[in-house]
Amino acid sequence: SDIIPGEYLNLLAGSVPYAGEGTKRVMLAVMSLLNDRYDITEEDFLSAELEVVPSFEACDIGVDRSFIGGYGQDDRVCAYAELKAIFDTETPDRTAVCVLADKEEIGSMGVSGMQSRAFETFMADLCEQQDVHLRDCFENSFCVSADVCNAYDPTFWDVSEYPNRNGARANYGVGICKFTGSRGKSGSNDASAEVVGKMRKIFADNGVVWQMSELGKVDQGGGGTVAQYMANRNIDTIDAGTPVF
Repeated sequence: SDIIPGEYLNLLAGSVPYAGEGTKRVMLAVMSLLNDRYDITEEDFLSAELEVVPSFEACDIGVDRSFIGGYGQDDRVCAYAELKAIFDTETPDRTAVCVLADKEEIGSMGVSGMQSRAFETFMADLCEQQDVHLRDCFENSFCVSADVCNAYDPTFWDVSEYPNRNGARANYGVGICKFTGSRGKSGSNDASAEVVGKMRKIFADNGVVWQMSELGKVDQGGGGTVAQYMANRNIDTIDAGTPVF
């Protein structure tokens, strides 16, 4: 906000004018293209929910091509892994649920955010079909909150937990965050020792390469995830995700 205020986030959409007279010929030309390509009219902008993102595809990075470079790794990389896991699960011992939540960056509010009642409504419908109380379902559930953590970057070493202590490193496996938050553990879930132990056993039994991690220095800032909202529902929850630069 100190470098680029919100009002400066304008798009460079075009400069070639539409043929004819008038003062809005460039806008008319751009709208003509949008209409031809996507059937969008000017009035549609009043209700459209648009996102402008880089259009380049993900690519291999590094001489050894060991990194993946691309837009939106946070949090598409985890969403992909979660969705693939639910598709690959055939006959689980327990009901398996994949929740893809939106609006995290503005506090997980709204009907598609993790704080909404949509999740309870969905789970309550499942419980009613099995004559199970929702509170009992939550109490006996286990949640892995899939979100990225930061990999130690030597360029920005001063904001990271130093390697060999608590910080995640690239190519050392999935990162497990016992707690997230900022300025200590503010605004975070703090997984119990039993929950961490359960994850350790799952990884050990399945040969998963993993590491403990944190979201930067304890007092530096960091960030939160939706794990706290799941834990507030009395669901044992822990963060796990891909370390990213």
